Amino acid sequence: MTDGHYISIGACAKQSGVSIRTLHYYEEIGLLVPERRANGYRVYGPEDLLRLQQILIQKSMGFALETIRAGLDAPDFDYLSQLQDQKQHLAQMITDHQAKLKSIEAAISQIEIKETKMNYEVLFQGFDPRAHEAEVESRWGETQAFAQSRKRTAEYSDRDWAAMKSEETAIWQDAAKAMRAGADPIGVTGRDLAYRHREHISRWFYDCSPEMHKGLSEMWGADDRFQQAINAHGTGLTVWIGAAIKACGCA
Repeated sequence: MTDGHYISIGACAKQSGVSIRTLHYYEEIGLLVPERRANGYRVYGPEDLLRLQQILIQKSMGFALETIRAGLDAPDFDYLSQLQDQKQHLAQMITDHQAKLKSIEAAISQIEIKETKMNYEVLFQGFDPRAHEAEVESRWGETQAFAQSRKRTAEYSDRDWAAMKSEETAIWQDAAKAMRAGADPIGVTGRDLAYRHREHISRWFYDCSPEMHKGLSEMWGADDRFQQAINAHGTGLTVWIGAAIKACGCA
């Protein structure tokens, strides 16, 4: 796809599935502004189409249009890096959903054949909120924090886990929004988000001290798996939130 390849607004709407009316709205709010030819016709080039793809991807991930615009307009935004992060995030989601699908299919099968002795093991494959528990226990199994977390989470229902995950996702999304808007991680906004995340851990898992929180952020920075999960909300978020945590009385 070269700079000489431009398509009309009608072709853009047809290829993307986004209505012409919506494309006009995106132009009005500065989210996607196409080039205008001498005759007044709008044309979309390669960069516009990549930007539109990002808008659709990030909308599907729950980001607000203003958050998307701020991120795309950030001086350090890089399409390749963002796409690679999104690819990893979606690949993990596909793997998780495939495991859940197998569990659902197993339940359907056992119900349909009126199985009297249900195979409970297959029913819960793909639904493990403590997927890294063995690793966590090997690192912190002897600590009071681990014991406290294990006691609390043992009593959580599916609704509890969903509420916890929703709260966690909201924090990451708000942090990504602040980062894309150019907020200083060591400023008030960054420290407030760091404190909010620490309170989230204390509320759901264990009493997280500032020093423990700092240790967690350092672990995220040293582990590709954590980086991929956090950076899925915004490229560079692991570093940004790590700096915020250190500034939030965590030194």
